[in-house]
Amino acid sequence: MKFDVNEIEFDLDDFEEYKLTFDEEIALRDMALGIYEADDEDDLIEIITDGAGYCIKSIDYDILSK
Repeated sequence: MKFDVNEIEFDLDDFEEYKLTFDEEIALRDMALGIYEADDEDDLIEIITDGAGYCIKSIDYDILSK
């Protein structure tokens, strides 16, 4: 399946000792936006989490193809 991630929020609360600046948070979000190929929503979340290094708090996407 192809997913177009158009909004995402990461759970950054558990990383107080590595607090990101506002610009770093925006860069992290921007890096995660875009089109992904994944088996299902769980696979999509795993791909993004592994790439970003942070858990996802919320995600909004469109399914482009199955």
